[in-house]
Amino acid sequence: MPKNSKVTQREHSSEHVTESVADLLAHEEPVDYKRSVLNVTGEAWDKQKDGEEELEAENRPAWNSKLQYILAQIGYSVGLGNVWRFPYLCQKNGGGAYLVPYLVLLVIIGLPLFFLELAVGQRIRRGSIGVWNYICPRLGGIGYASCLVCFFVGLYYNVIIGWSIFYFFKSFQYPLPWSECPIVKNGSMAVVETECERSSATTYFWYREALDISNSISESGGLNWKMTLCLLVAWSLVGLAMIKGIQSSGKVMYFSSLFPYVVLVCFLVRGLLLRGAVDGIMHMFTPKLDKMLDPQVWREAATQVFFALGLGFGGVIAFSSYNKQDNNCHFDATLVSFINFFTSVLATLVVFAVLGFKANIMNEKCVVENAEKILGYLNTNVLSHDLIPPHVNFSHLTAKDYNEMYRVIMTVKEGHFKELGLDACLLEDELDKSVQGTGLAFIAFTEAMTHFPASPFWSVMFFLMLINLGLGSMIGTMSGITTPIIDTFKVRKEVFTVGCCIFAFLVGLIFVQRSGNYFVTMFDDYSATLPLTVVVILENIAVAWIYGTKKFMQELTEMLGFRPYQFYYYTWKYVSPICMAVLMTASIIQLGVSPPGYSAWIREEAAEKFLFYPTWAMAILISLIILASLPLPLVFILRQFHLVSDGSNTLSVTYKKGRMMKDISNLEDNDETRFILSKVPSETPSPMPTHRSYLGPGSNNSPMEMSSAPNGRYGSGYLTAGTPESEL
Repeated sequence: MPKNSKVTQREHSSEHVTESVADLLAHEEPVDYKRSVLNVTGEAWDKQKDGEEELEAENRPAWNSKLQYILAQIGYSVGLGNVWRFPYLCQKNGGGAYLVPYLVLLVIIGLPLFFLELAVGQRIRRGSIGVWNYICPRLGGIGYASCLVCFFVGLYYNVIIGWSIFYFFKSFQYPLPWSECPIVKNGSMAVVETECERSSATTYFWYREALDISNSISESGGLNWKMTLCLLVAWSLVGLAMIKGIQSSGKVMYFSSLFPYVVLVCFLVRGLLLRGAVDGIMHMFTPKLDKMLDPQVWREAATQVFFALGLGFGGVIAFSSYNKQDNNCHFDATLVSFINFFTSVLATLVVFAVLGFKANIMNEKCVVENAEKILGYLNTNVLSHDLIPPHVNFSHLTAKDYNEMYRVIMTVKEGHFKELGLDACLLEDELDKSVQGTGLAFIAFTEAMTHFPASPFWSVMFFLMLINLGLGSMIGTMSGITTPIIDTFKVRKEVFTVGCCIFAFLVGLIFVQRSGNYFVTMFDDYSATLPLTVVVILENIAVAWIYGTKKFMQELTEMLGFRPYQFYYYTWKYVSPICMAVLMTASIIQLGVSPPGYSAWIREEAAEKFLFYPTWAMAILISLIILASLPLPLVFILRQFHLVSDGSNTLSVTYKKGRMMKDISNLEDNDETRFILSKVPSETPSPMPTHRSYLGPGSNNSPMEMSSAPNGRYGSGYLTAGTPESEL
């Protein structure tokens, strides 16, 4: 110890020393106490392991630039749900009025929890397993549950990318293969395929040519070899993007994150030039204010916010763990959250501009078909020519003229009107037809594109956009698996990534059999919703109530260089947990009220039919929920009863760059003064619980006794400098 240090000077003095241990240490040179006589834990110093930990901390991968990191977070949060689920929910739940509850819940739930995940990942510099093991060892199962949910979601999400790849390659044809029904030979006659004629060309192509779907989930029908190859290509793309970690995935993000915006803007410009596009947009944003009072609207808005930002998956934590400690993650959280929101609005504009065009096309088709019926009734004297207004011209019949004629016939023939089989052909009815998910992307949108000039070009662009949106989300989802596993178990990155992709492809074969689409629906509806809600609630509780919101806010102040708004204190402490608990309760009630089922495509009827899951499928469904949630109670029990070590018997002190940083993850909740020292020590309370007098070498109260008094709460083991676990 230097001769001029405070401790050395006071060894020869009888003065009482009233400075805290932190004040004393602040004037000392950085010392590794694990290697010194102060290591009283009895733990042997492993020089080789010590060096490996230091090297690992220094060599942890980092983003090449802030832009690359932001694009990665945007690519992960902006996914297929922005394009096909948000527009559907917007249409279903009151149009423009839906944006109000969505935006409110984004601010009070989405942004605070997104900021929380970014902050803990950046501070601890570990994946989800390491982060939650550190913050609250008994809730360490959160990280493992996140990995399992990521695996389940990745299994079926990559199947959707495979479908997009299939359509992408099929788009290099003119005319597009789904633009017309196929002709089949019936003896000497050529007739239109019955299933196609009774549905539509795009519907037939999706269910028969692409999926070759069976009539129910119980009919496997064997593998669909075309989709099996596409799934293999999809997993190969993900593996190549992930194999080098963020060194490879970060570069992929430049294209996969930016290209969808180019396509959306192109589609918006093209869509606005289409006839009827304004009708679609006006229908979309005409608010139905009464919907805002419906609790179901708020529940669906909360669920969409929850999944749109990727909360609970671990991908957000994984990406932020590669950041520098002083990165402004509050700015990142705000930026990414609102980019996600505006992307959803942009995608909604595009979707309804195109659907408005499609609705006009379908409405004109309806008018022509019903006009032919009326002409037939006029020729057979079923209807009198006197019922037709004199200005109506059947060769140039407009929707307005048809509606006028329809009302007259309906009034005169009131008693026998139903027998005529005439449709109203209202544009509003076409616009009100709700389509979501695969129905929107692979049926409604593809049908609209067949009417575009240069339709193959737009089809190629659209499905390339879907591939990129899916790939960006898949990279984040896979990072939620690979980063925590590699950090925790120190496996080789390349070997684990390749092995994980191969295993996922083999398990994913269940989704490319002829009944595979029904399994995709099952996994999408039930494998993630409830387990992820529980995971995020526990994340919130672990930080706000177990670790301590005040301590967490103080550490954010030290890390960011400014104190976050008090708004976050109250949302983390009270608002978010309550809202998430309400959402979880509503989800459980919804499961109980609506028996699980799926929409099956019945070939003979050429129509969809709702079927309930059979008993064995219900067993799989329940097993998915239980398996994804199992790590939470399992890890808690193992650590609560000390069946496995959680490392809670040590207090880590790290010396780095002249500053002392201390592990406070296992300290008691009521001690709010045990914070990490900030860069300006005077701004922060001493990390020790109280100031004790040190009476010099002759005193009976030694430093060792002080460290264990008054109630033995504090261990005195020290960890190696530079380990990320000691940097929070």
